[in-house]
Amino acid sequence: MRSFIREFKDFAIKGNMIDMAVGIIIGTAFNNVVNTLVKKVVMPPLSLLTDDVNLANRKHVLREGTDTAEEVAIGYGELIEVLIDFTIIAFTIFVVIKFINRFKNRSQDPKNKEVPTPKDIELLSNIERLIEHQNTILENRAKKL
Repeated sequence: MRSFIREFKDFAIKGNMIDMAVGIIIGTAFNNVVNTLVKKVVMPPLSLLTDDVNLANRKHVLREGTDTAEEVAIGYGELIEVLIDFTIIAFTIFVVIKFINRFKNRSQDPKNKEVPTPKDIELLSNIERLIEHQNTILENRAKKL
């Protein structure tokens, strides 16, 4: 039991759980932003284009409701809204990741002096330069023989 508690403590303290919790919190907040963006910014102009039709209420009725049975309908309007949500989320994530990757690529280029190069990349670059220099020396020796 002690090893289980120690293992859980290591798991929580090393950051796995904390990183996951931060990701979930940010994801939830991002979801609220996207929902508001879609419902309050994107959908109203679409509603005007479709002659004030609210997409969420659009459905194909398979069977009308009666006193004894409920209506059976396919709610395709909600599907359209969810697809718009998904498209906006996917596009936003694409733009953010593209920006992060561009900055990351610039920071990993040891020749780029605008952004400080991380130490591990700088060390690898130095090793690469030394190996190239060593290969040049060995090629010159081989030519002399």
